[in-house]
Amino acid sequence: MKLYIGTDHAGFELKEELVSFLRVEGHEVEDMGAHTFEALDDYPDFIRPVAEAVADDITSRGIILGGSGQGEAMCANRIKGARAAVYYGGTVDIAILSREHNDANILSLGARFVEMDEAKEVVRVWLETPFSGEGKHARRIAKIDNTQK
Repeated sequence: MKLYIGTDHAGFELKEELVSFLRVEGHEVEDMGAHTFEALDDYPDFIRPVAEAVADDITSRGIILGGSGQGEAMCANRIKGARAAVYYGGTVDIAILSREHNDANILSLGARFVEMDEAKEVVRVWLETPFSGEGKHARRIAKIDNTQK
């Protein structure tokens, strides 16, 4: 699967590890930055390009990281066609439902709240989980995308 990944300084270390992990898992990964650790960088500089790429390539998905994942998801969700869901620990069911019910195409990870092994597991499960396609869920997504009133 084609994946786009991006982060600011807060998720830099986790992103670097996830890029390697995802490539070993057989995914094509495009790293949108940050490419070096810069403590004063701004997450929109890296998150927006990920969201735009995913919105333009409906067969791809994105992974974005930040301290909490919240601001990153807000940034990504400003792009029409991007549907970012936040995971910052707890049950993996949150990530599963984001795929099954919401067809999330971007996973936003709170790097200050998840350990490396947990991040790898939730990403793996999220990538393996399909959208259910159930009518009510498809209808709701169409309303989000303003294709249905």
